[in-house]
Amino acid sequence: MTVGATVVPRPAVSYAELQVASAFSFLRGASSPEELAATASVLGLSAIGITDLNSVAGVVRMWDAAKEVGIRLVVGARLSFRDDTPDLLCYPRDRAAWGRLTRLLTVGKGRVPHGDTGEAAKATNRCFLHYADLLEHGEGQLLLVVAPDRLDAGFQANLQRLKADFRGRAYLAATRRYRGDDARRLRAMAELPLPMAATNDVLYHLPDRRPLQDVMTCIRLGCRIDQAGLALQPNAERHLKSPKEMERLFRDYSDAVMRTQDIVERCVFSLEELAYEYPDEPIPPGQTPDEHLANLTWQGAAVRYPDVVPPQVRDTIEKELRIIARLNYARYFLTVHDIVRYAVSRDILCQGRGSAANSAVCYCLHITAVDPTQINLLFERFISTERREPPDIDVDFEHERREEVIQYIYQRYGRERAGIAATVIHYRPKRAIREVGKVMGLSEDATAALSAQSWHAEEELWSDECLTEIGLDPHSFVVRRSIELARQLVGLPRHLSQHVGGFVLTRGRLDETVPIGRAAMERRTFIEWDKDDIDRLGIMKVDVLALGMLTCIRKAFGLLGMKNLAEAPTEDPAVYDMLCRGDSIGVFQVESRAQINMLPRLRPRVFYDLVIEVAIVRPGPIQGDMVHPYLRRRQGLEKPDLPSPAPECGAADELQQVLGRTLGVPLFQEQAMRIAIDAAKFTPEEANQLRRSMATFRNAGTIHRFFAKMVEGMTARGYTQDFAERCFHQIEGFGTYGFPESHAASFALLVYVSAWLKCHHPAAFACALLNSQPMGFYAPAQIVRDAREHGVEVRAIDVGASEWDCTLEAGALRLGFRLISGFSQEWAERLVEVRCTDFAGLVRLGLPRAAPVMLAEADALRSQKLDRRAALWQVRGLSDMAELPLFAHQPVAIHHVPLPVMTAGEHVITDYQTAGLSLKSHPMRFLRTQFTAEGVLSCAQA
Repeated sequence: MTVGATVVPRPAVSYAELQVASAFSFLRGASSPEELAATASVLGLSAIGITDLNSVAGVVRMWDAAKEVGIRLVVGARLSFRDDTPDLLCYPRDRAAWGRLTRLLTVGKGRVPHGDTGEAAKATNRCFLHYADLLEHGEGQLLLVVAPDRLDAGFQANLQRLKADFRGRAYLAATRRYRGDDARRLRAMAELPLPMAATNDVLYHLPDRRPLQDVMTCIRLGCRIDQAGLALQPNAERHLKSPKEMERLFRDYSDAVMRTQDIVERCVFSLEELAYEYPDEPIPPGQTPDEHLANLTWQGAAVRYPDVVPPQVRDTIEKELRIIARLNYARYFLTVHDIVRYAVSRDILCQGRGSAANSAVCYCLHITAVDPTQINLLFERFISTERREPPDIDVDFEHERREEVIQYIYQRYGRERAGIAATVIHYRPKRAIREVGKVMGLSEDATAALSAQSWHAEEELWSDECLTEIGLDPHSFVVRRSIELARQLVGLPRHLSQHVGGFVLTRGRLDETVPIGRAAMERRTFIEWDKDDIDRLGIMKVDVLALGMLTCIRKAFGLLGMKNLAEAPTEDPAVYDMLCRGDSIGVFQVESRAQINMLPRLRPRVFYDLVIEVAIVRPGPIQGDMVHPYLRRRQGLEKPDLPSPAPECGAADELQQVLGRTLGVPLFQEQAMRIAIDAAKFTPEEANQLRRSMATFRNAGTIHRFFAKMVEGMTARGYTQDFAERCFHQIEGFGTYGFPESHAASFALLVYVSAWLKCHHPAAFACALLNSQPMGFYAPAQIVRDAREHGVEVRAIDVGASEWDCTLEAGALRLGFRLISGFSQEWAERLVEVRCTDFAGLVRLGLPRAAPVMLAEADALRSQKLDRRAALWQVRGLSDMAELPLFAHQPVAIHHVPLPVMTAGEHVITDYQTAGLSLKSHPMRFLRTQFTAEGVLSCAQA
């Protein structure tokens, strides 16, 4: 335009897209937060908003992605209501308003019944809100009203109400529908009482995601694509558009485009303001958290080292306490100490694992039973002043009693200050092809065949060769289209679930930082962010995990009158002799066939050998070709290959210090980090990124980014190209699945303790294993067979002696009622309370008819002089009326009838059908003659 003779340049169009549903509006948005942020930046948007339905689950990822590409993010949510209030886009202006929004969502999610959290509910972000809730939490919120198809009198009345209640903070979201009445609709909206703000109601970042969004809609609605009809979007326009395009679309309403920037400027809140505050822990008067932690640590050290604390240990403790104080983490350690203290007070066995094993402080606080000075672990792997990452202590508890610990945490901190972290359930290939195939109308046989191929690497998923091999036409349009859409779906979020036990605790209200919702399990609540989200925000969590072997060890200790892991004598040669024979059925972590095969080859003789044993039989070391070189060097068949850098580059023995204990082979993640730091001169931050790329299946495939840096860094310091590449490719194996040394050390302790129990107390160990089922690799029949091979007398289930659990009788193992399939613990307790000496007494107990039937079928009435067939005859002869209270004291007729004797084979078959095992014989005994005649060898012969 011109003013006189001067040409004034037209100002650049400024537009922010404020109505965006990411894939965290589960099965609605078809693009990830990262894709949306990157596309918005390329298009030149001034900002992008995120408004997932009843959720802020994706805001941290969007915030992180927006920072990466340099675009402003406005965080909010789309709220749906149970009354006649239209959907609203809610944007908090400041930190206080954000807290009110998250509390509002918490209120709505708290009303969802626990039974309403199935697959369908998870995918709809259930949240029961009313307009009154919005009024209560509406201060500081900016609202954009989502207009329905009909702008009727009811909608206009709602606008008047919103205008009055949210003066100057309510807008009308104006979106083109690309229908014949668009011009008329926009004119009508311009006359409504709220100012218009232009949006495009974005569901995906690019138009070519429209077919995937259609498929996601069908998955959510549970229908095929050819049945969806008007439920699908009528066009592919729900994508991000440039400012110029939005100006063109709203050329008659330019204020609506400019108003988006006004809204952005009014919303000053950023996730960076979510300063995490760890809860205060009770401490004695006059002490600081650091002083209280130090006192508890030195008290524990006096218990761990009753004679005198060794100078090396004292130096380590003092160093750790200084680092903890510098980083202000004392309260975190006090929390974990208190949780462990509670568990111990309730006789719940627990054991810190993972990074906790790196810490002498954790050892002295009895959080872990692994002495880090004995295995020379690095505290810096756990806490580093350079990385500034929050500590992460994992504590395992007995799996049958962990819920007691979880409920203690809720009770102590309150539901508003404690919540379990979320786990984002992403689409994996098997689920993706099944759900897409169903929507596309593929037969169940076809989708089953395709899902069976989903184990291939992603780039090979459902190749033409695979399709031909499973009998599908690779040129079929429906098959090809289904595969294309399933590939797009892989990796997108499906729904939220709760983390296995990671608790987030806060000083103030947690629900003013992130919404808290109900989990499927009764009395469980969890937040909307997962461990990666809270890591990005610097929020600490405490992992309260479950481990079946701890349940087993506790039950075995109970039978032996023991209390804790430290009571098992250390470095017992008999234990190692047993393990060297591969005699490890039931032993923690080393009972698989692969581990049983490895034990005689590795021949562990000391505790650190068990640390290696736990770590070496893993996909990472196997794929990194670390196993055979280590075994050859251990057996003296090959010398460790530990070259030195050029003399001018520093310490000649730097790799000896890192790899000496594992004979020059990197078996642990910590060693990979040390090689990167010492030999390739990675910075601590780069080494941590390398660790993250090794840490989980989720990041598999990202480790290759470090190849050039590591190889170039090592060769620049005098290492050969071949050696540097070999080091990297060994480390690359960790990208599939590698083990931290600290984690292996914690597990190795449980390996040793469970092996000690099996070696010296086989009856108690087998009894505890049976009472802890289901767990481990082996069924009760194999556990019992193994116990008998170790000299344990095993006695059958019997109404006159058995209890619900298996028990010990003068050194013999008595099987319990729990092994009878379908038998009730309540029935068992009644039988134990009133021991019946005859069949009539059993009937008079008034148990349901099923109880004596199951006991008879399990051959559990021998003490009443009734074998299986005779007992079944008596049970079948009972009148149904005998179960009624009126007849409870009537005499019971016993029918003595000569019956054909059951063969041994029939007994064994019925034993397996009822209890899953038999003490009478092994099934192969009855088939051995036939197999021998056919030339089949027994295991002993083989």
